[in-house]
Amino acid sequence: MPPRTTPSERQKRLGSELRKMRTSAGVSAEHAAGLLGLDRAKISNIETGIRTISVERLRTLACHCACSDQAYVDALVGMAATNGRGWWERYRGSLSQGLLDIAELESYAVRMRTAHTAHIPGLLQTSDHALELFRAVLPPLPDHETALRLAYRVERQKVLAGEEPPEYVGIIHEAALRMQFGGREVARRQLQHLLQVSERPNIELLVVPFAAGTFPGAGQTVNYLEGSVPQLDTVQVDSSHGPEFLGSEAQLYKYRAHLDWMERIALSPAASRDFIRHISNDL
Repeated sequence: MPPRTTPSERQKRLGSELRKMRTSAGVSAEHAAGLLGLDRAKISNIETGIRTISVERLRTLACHCACSDQAYVDALVGMAATNGRGWWERYRGSLSQGLLDIAELESYAVRMRTAHTAHIPGLLQTSDHALELFRAVLPPLPDHETALRLAYRVERQKVLAGEEPPEYVGIIHEAALRMQFGGREVARRQLQHLLQVSERPNIELLVVPFAAGTFPGAGQTVNYLEGSVPQLDTVQVDSSHGPEFLGSEAQLYKYRAHLDWMERIALSPAASRDFIRHISNDL
């Protein structure tokens, strides 16, 4: 298979995990190349996500690196075996790689935890709410770009309504609930939508009221995507230049603690629904 020109975040993560496995075992790239019957350059390309690795070669490498965590190896095998083209590939060349990466990671997540302070989570936004946000981008987007992003956002949301949807825990600050993007009617419909989706068995919404006080990373959007094993979890945070993806052990620990803190000070699911309903009724 020819090299990729733009490996996805998930493909790069597989490569970095293989590099970590190799170096932790003290296996040189040259030794790995000889073991797998590849040249040295291809090992480098595999570890940067540019080239694929077969399931057989991955298991051979894991065996010679004395990796005894079978669940972890099986998860890596699953990543190597799922190199098909997801629905998001239809948008390649039209949307940024970062946006495509978010959809791919969401599609393989077994559980999601998100925290939003100023915005409603993207997977739970109504079309009117999302459209208002896209119209507030600087520099302004042309109409066709706005329509493209909206269509993509709607398609992303299907991940929570599939046959086997992942568990989703959304932590939303009161500030986000009171933002009237698009005006009172758009805001009211958005809150009503939150109430509707919160009744789904796989979705839990937790509200952090103003009265809850301080929490870490105030104002930061956090999207924690759990993989099939904890080592393959990924954190996605927003920035002014696009999404950033984090996956080191220290980073994962930090953001798990961040979300745990917010969950502790949040209202219960039932109280959160009552809180959302109260704000909606006041509009």
